[in-house]
Amino acid sequence: MANVLVIESSARQQGSVSRQLTEQFIAHWQAAHPADRVTVRDLAVNQVPHLDANLLGGWMTPAEQQSDAEQAALALSNTLTDEVLAADVLVLAAPMYNFTIPSTLKAWLDHVLRAGVTFKYTETGPQGLLSGKRAFVLTARGGIYAGGSMDHQEPYLRQALGFIGVHDVSFIHAEGLNLGAEFLEKGLAEAKAQLAQVA
Repeated sequence: MANVLVIESSARQQGSVSRQLTEQFIAHWQAAHPADRVTVRDLAVNQVPHLDANLLGGWMTPAEQQSDAEQAALALSNTLTDEVLAADVLVLAAPMYNFTIPSTLKAWLDHVLRAGVTFKYTETGPQGLLSGKRAFVLTARGGIYAGGSMDHQEPYLRQALGFIGVHDVSFIHAEGLNLGAEFLEKGLAEAKAQLAQVA
C-alpha cells in the first residue's frame, strides 16, 4: 500500500480546471491501486501561513527557548513535512497565476523545504532526503506556455522538488484554456488522455 498526498492550490472551488484534473487523477489512481491511501490537503480551504519570524524562530531556536507563537508555527510546519515524508507519491495541482504558481503553493513549499528534514547541507552542497518518491504536477493554463520562456512553473517546481530529492516528476499541462472553445477542448482532452495513463 502506498500513500498518495494531493496538494490543491486553486483559489476556486467551482469551475477550477486543476481541481477537475485532480479528481480524474484520484479516480484513475484508486481504480488501479485500490489499497492505496489518498490524502488531500486543500491550501485554499486550510491556508498555510507565509514564512514569517515565528516560523523562522521555531526552526532556529532551541525548544526550551521558543515562544508560544514559535511553537505553534513549528507544529504546523512539522505536520506538513510529516505528510510529505510519509507520502510515496506527491500530486501538486497548480493553476498558473501570473506565469507561476499560486502563492498558497509557494507558502506550502516554504514549510516543507526544510534543512535537516527534507534536505541537508553537505561539503559538496545541498542533498535531498526524499529519494524514491514520485511526483505528478497537474497544471491549468489560460495560454500555451510549455517549453517557452514565460513558463516559470515547470522549471521552478522541478528545481524545488529535485532539491529535496524528488526527481521522478511528471507534468501534465492543460493549456490554452482561455484561447477559445477549440483550444479549451483540445487542452482538456490532451490532459485527460495523459491522466488516463498515469496509474
